[in-house]
Formats: sequence, C-alpha cells, structure tokens
Amino acid sequence: MQPDQDIIITVLTMEHYEAVYALWCGCEGMGLTEADSREGTEKYLLRNPGMSRVALDGDRVVGAVLVGHDGRRGYLNHLAVSPDCRRRGVGAMLLTEALEVLRADGIGKCHGLVFKDNVNGLEFWRAADWHIHEEICLISKKLPPV
Repeated sequence: MQPDQDIIITVLTMEHYEAVYALWCGCEGMGLTEADSREGTEKYLLRNPGMSRVALDGDRVVGAVLVGHDGRRGYLNHLAVSPDCRRRGVGAMLLTEALEVLRADGIGKCHGLVFKDNVNGLEFWRAADWHIHEEICLISKKLPPV
C-alpha cells in the first residue's frame, strides 16, 4: 500500500493531547486508565522527549503512538488510527517513524501491548510482521500514591 501523501507524521506534544485522547477514546480495543490523563501523558512525554508521534491530515489528528524506552528495550503504547483513516498506511507510517526514533537512540528491540480481543490491532501487528507472544503473561500491580 502506498502511504497517504496528505498525512504528516510529527512529534506528539501536549498541544495534541485533547485530540489524541479523543482519538484513543474512539478506537475499539484501547485500554485507557488514569495513566493516560493529561498529567500522566505529560510525564511520559517529558521522560521520553521527542519520541512519540502524531499523524495529521491537515489540522486533524488521525493517528498517534506513544514511544519510549528503558535504555535497552523500546515500548510502543496506544498506537491508534482513526477508523475512517485506516487502510491508508497511517499506522505503518507511525510505526516506521517510531522504530526509527528508537533505533536512533540505540534501541535494538521493541515491544508493544495489545489486548487479546483487539482483532483489528492484532491483524495490524501480524501484517507488520511482529511476533505475537502467546507464552508471555503480562503482570501488573497498581501502586498506592506517595
């Protein structure tokens, strides 16, 4: 598929937050928590400066991905494309940019999180030639505030 020439990929900033959050809310299979609040997202962007990306069609946010790393592994979170803009190469463009940003920072392996019932999400990652781990179980614990 030829990437859509009208789409611009640029650095995701807090100026995009409201539109990005609305995009996430409008995408099936997206798991949002208090960590995705304005404050939580700002902390993430400050910890991973200039890494996250947003896709713009004119002034409209049509895609986004949070990109970061821990110094050895990259992590992609909330890669989303507006349902009316799918199959135009937007997700692939965001993914390519995200991986280039990580590679430029010396990161050689990247992980992403997708809910097992997110059929469209899993289809995207399989088509992008990512390995879907069935043998790994994600474990989490919510920490009390300080």
